[in-house]
Amino acid sequence: MNLNTVIAVLFTVALPYVAEAQTIPTSSNNPLDVAFGDPYVIYDDASARYYMYGTGGGAKNGFAAYSSTDLVNWQSEGQVYYAGNENGWSDSTAAWGGAYWAPEVYAHNDKFYMFYSAQWKDNPTNELENFKIGVAVADNPTGPFIDMYDRPLFDPGYPIIDANVYFAEDGRMFLYYSRCCYKHPVESEVAAWAKQKGWYDEIEESWVYGVELRPDFSGVIGEPVLCLRPPVDMDNAQAEWESRSVTSREVNRRWTEGSFTFKRGDTYYMMYSANHFAGENYAVGYATATNPLGPYAKAANNPVLEKNTASGGDVTGTGHNSVLFMPDGRMLCVYHGRTTKTGDERVVFIDEMEIDSDGILKVMGPTTQP
Repeated sequence: MNLNTVIAVLFTVALPYVAEAQTIPTSSNNPLDVAFGDPYVIYDDASARYYMYGTGGGAKNGFAAYSSTDLVNWQSEGQVYYAGNENGWSDSTAAWGGAYWAPEVYAHNDKFYMFYSAQWKDNPTNELENFKIGVAVADNPTGPFIDMYDRPLFDPGYPIIDANVYFAEDGRMFLYYSRCCYKHPVESEVAAWAKQKGWYDEIEESWVYGVELRPDFSGVIGEPVLCLRPPVDMDNAQAEWESRSVTSREVNRRWTEGSFTFKRGDTYYMMYSANHFAGENYAVGYATATNPLGPYAKAANNPVLEKNTASGGDVTGTGHNSVLFMPDGRMLCVYHGRTTKTGDERVVFIDEMEIDSDGILKVMGPTTQP
């Protein structure tokens, strides 16, 4: 089923109160006309609109947003977060323009909370990657978002990015994030293999951690728990696809990042991205657990979203996804990718996603056809 069919069904059956006020397009195309990386979409009941946040999109020293009534046609809402706000804690002069990356916005207690990554201005050892996670709040999905505190959420002692929050049924909240590859060399069979070939002296890795959040978002409770990391052994079922950045001699790093956690039945699903975020091998897998902090077991059908060039398509670099849950139980996978036309620019895709009766997660993409 293509995206147009999915949207038509969702808005004429599941959301009649929206459809009555909208003219639903008769066709749609991936990619969307939104130049975001790390896209995240929410639905706001008050405005009956979807809001999308992401990395880039024309924002300078902060984040922009787009809105839509139909998930196809998107309009710019301008910049909704500025690093120079009264509680700003980041350094916009640092590498990558301050590295304002991967914002996610959550409606909670009649407010909107934005979790994001940026370079911390407190950097006494002059680290190139001094990324931390912050939290900003607003009264509306279009902001302005103001940092809750004049500091990051917490400092685990290493650079972190890609915040994702899971709101548990018992009222607890869990933060998931990626420890960066920076200065994190890891021993593994892949690292030994690459060194033996004379390619790299070491392989750095990023790992996904989870930790409980304080109710007021002022910090964390307890110590972070390691949830996901690249496989150590080369004969591991996940090693081939998660090591492509190394085995293709692209870079001396293996990533586990861009996680998104949700619950279906009694199972927790953690989707994640692997390989170089700026390369063609960026792809998405998932793991499951019976508790929000794991232990997580990676799925046998990984990767569930990857480049389609081997089958005649022109989409590469598919990754850092989020999931949009529709009222009728359907799920849409929102992610970024690249095409021959867009070149190095990341653009947004939306494809249908499902979990079958055996608990196996599948993404019906990437698609580019109307």
